[in-house]
Amino acid sequence: MTGPAAVPVTVIGAGPYGLATAAHLRAHRVPARVLGEPMDGWRAWMPRGMYLKSTPRASNISDPDGTHRLSDFRAGQGQPPVGDRYPIPVEEFIRYGEWFQRRCVPEVERAVVTRVEYRRDGFQVSLQGGESYTSNAVVMATGLRPYARVPAELAPLLDLGLASHTCDHADLTAFAGQRVAVIGAGQSALESAALLTEAGATATVVARTGQVLFGTPPESDLSGDRGLPRRLAKPGSNLGPGWSHVAFSRAPHAFPYLPDSTRAHLVRTVLGPSGAWWLRDRVEGRVPVLTGCTIRSVEQADGQLRLGLQGPGGRSETLEADHVLAATGYGVDIDRLDILDQGLRRAVRRGNGGAPRLSASFESSVPGLYFTGLSAADTFGPVLRFVCGTAFAAGRTSRGIAAAQGR
Repeated sequence: MTGPAAVPVTVIGAGPYGLATAAHLRAHRVPARVLGEPMDGWRAWMPRGMYLKSTPRASNISDPDGTHRLSDFRAGQGQPPVGDRYPIPVEEFIRYGEWFQRRCVPEVERAVVTRVEYRRDGFQVSLQGGESYTSNAVVMATGLRPYARVPAELAPLLDLGLASHTCDHADLTAFAGQRVAVIGAGQSALESAALLTEAGATATVVARTGQVLFGTPPESDLSGDRGLPRRLAKPGSNLGPGWSHVAFSRAPHAFPYLPDSTRAHLVRTVLGPSGAWWLRDRVEGRVPVLTGCTIRSVEQADGQLRLGLQGPGGRSETLEADHVLAATGYGVDIDRLDILDQGLRRAVRRGNGGAPRLSASFESSVPGLYFTGLSAADTFGPVLRFVCGTAFAAGRTSRGIAAAQGR
């Protein structure tokens, strides 16, 4: 695909994965337009007061020289080093991402992409405001929000404003004084319930799982401080201690060779559903948790909700609420990426649940169309759900694009 005025690469999205990809493309001297508001997904879709589940060493946005880590940012701010026992406030991580962008990807354009179409001379990229141009390659780094998953039984409540997904709220204090049913058993559900309770709401967690799980506190700030027998039994990794976590974090290139069903199960269950170790004291004894429950019916009248639940042993109970908050995660299906032209979406070969099947360089079956971040987790595994996956993803994607364009 060539064209006299074609842009070599367009990166859509300026969160950790988009910024890392752009930084690595720069190192390969591949010109790129990087479109999006830096760290917008974290600022607009994550609730204020939350903390990252990942540790500081697993929260570095990758740059080619490895000189723009979270620790480098903190040092530049005159802050002390931190280890595995330090939960990162989302506000600090956003500031870190903005610092990374200013230093590594200053060319970011705060533009909104409205459409990407596939044409013979390249991809036609249209922007809000009317600009349209041709790009030889496109990297989709659009983050989590397009894939937000809400149970079908709650769908009728969405338009009424009586139900929402956790990614719809950057400020949970708006629910002060209300009764909120939080659906889910993972980090998002448990932390949202804690934040709601601390903001003056009455939160109740409704979980299908038989019990709510929390992580184990780190034995030390640094993995190397643990005794040798412990390190041999459970070596450290960016995803936490344990040989399986070592494999997922250090060998994502091997993940595509697993059977489809195995990959789907691992992406869904590794490090979840569970809460971080530091969250336990904010939930246990403070937030009611209904385990082993599924929603069987939803009734609403005058803005009030009655959720019919089926619990363990088939028992039925009713939960009254003013709002239902779905902390039910994300399901990758590129049909939900409506900025991609329908014909382009149809041309992409799919894997589990509608996720794109990707090559070793993160390229889809449509030449020149790449997917990174959560979109790539079905191919490369659970490490792509976390910031630490930016190193593998950005390195592979940038090298693939540079090779394809003869650079």
